[in-house]
Amino acid sequence: MTSSKTHHTFLQSLEAMAEQASESGLSLRDILDRLDERAFGAALFILALPCAIPFLYGVPQAVSLPMIALAVQMLSGREEPWLPNRLGVRMIDRSNLQRISAFGRKWFGWMEIFAKPRLLWMSGQKAERGIAVFLTLFCASILLPFPGTNTMPGIAVAIVAFGLMARDGLLILVGLFFGNLWLGILLSVFGFGLRSATGL
Repeated sequence: MTSSKTHHTFLQSLEAMAEQASESGLSLRDILDRLDERAFGAALFILALPCAIPFLYGVPQAVSLPMIALAVQMLSGREEPWLPNRLGVRMIDRSNLQRISAFGRKWFGWMEIFAKPRLLWMSGQKAERGIAVFLTLFCASILLPFPGTNTMPGIAVAIVAFGLMARDGLLILVGLFFGNLWLGILLSVFGFGLRSATGL
C-alpha cells in the first residue's frame, strides 16, 4: 500500500487555519506556531495581510508593532523571528482571520504561481539587513493615525515578505518600489502641510 502526503501551499494553510479557528480567534503567536513558519518573510507576510485590507480598522494597528519588532530583528541579524509576550498575545478573531485569508487568496494568490528563485543576491543575508531598514519604515508608517495609511505599506510589506519566502529578488524589488513610492507620497503630503501651516 502506498501513501501520499498532501502538499499545501502557504495560502492554503492560512485558509485552513482560519476555517478551523474558534470564534475568539487566535493570538499572533498561535498563528505563527500553527503555520509552522520560522522565517521572517513568512511571519511578516502573515502580519502584513490585514494591513493591506482597506478600511479594516483595529487589526492593522494591533499587528503594526509586532511587524516593526520583526523588521528590527532582521536588521540586527537575528536568524528566527520572536515576538515578546505582550505582542504575541494580541488576538485576531475568527471573522477577521477569514477575511484576511480570503483577501490574501484574492490579491496575492498570483504570487504563488509567479514567484521563483531569481536575483538571489536580493535575498542574501547582507541584502536582508538593508531590506529590513525599509521594512521598518514601511511598518512604522502604518501607525500613523490617518485613514488609509495602512493599505499601501501593507501591500508593499506583503510583496517583499513573499519575495523573501520564495527567494525571489524581483518580487522584493517590486515591493520595495511600492513601499518607497508610498513614503515619497507621505513625505510630500507632510511637506505641503508644513509649508501651508507656516506660510512658506
